[in-house]
Amino acid sequence: MSEVRLAPLTAEHWPQVRDIYAAGIATGNATFESEPPTWEKFDAGKLAEHRLVALDDDGTVLGWVAASPVSDRCVYAGVVEHSVYVHPDARGRGVGRTLLDGLLRSTAEAGVWTVQSGVFPENTASIALHAAAGFRTVGTRSRLGRMSYGPMAGQWRDVVLLEHRLPD
Repeated sequence: MSEVRLAPLTAEHWPQVRDIYAAGIATGNATFESEPPTWEKFDAGKLAEHRLVALDDDGTVLGWVAASPVSDRCVYAGVVEHSVYVHPDARGRGVGRTLLDGLLRSTAEAGVWTVQSGVFPENTASIALHAAAGFRTVGTRSRLGRMSYGPMAGQWRDVVLLEHRLPD
């Protein structure tokens, strides 16, 4: 098994990141989104200093993590929401944990105090990954959104709110 290294997520990585994102979407348990955005939309919505890819020795993208502000109100300047995706062939190699640890380092260095994520309860692997990285379950937001695609199209979905509070 080769080493996993982190690098800033840039436009150069986008084709592989988009494919990993699409693979997650295809599971029906990763996001309400029905398809990956364009690079331009992704780039505009994610904080550049909190976007990372996990790379194999040959530069292949194994996974990615990216954060967005939860609000443009100044009182929430230290709160971000993130997404983390791992290529199906790279699961079980510690890629997700490496990505989350990298995100928590970058956010701590930037003065962010809360990193949160919403995860479907059926995505038990993601919930376990987040728990191992020090996230706590805040609660379940019942019937938060309705799926627009796949076998669960038209069904309301619950979302588990997870957060990691950084030390004062």
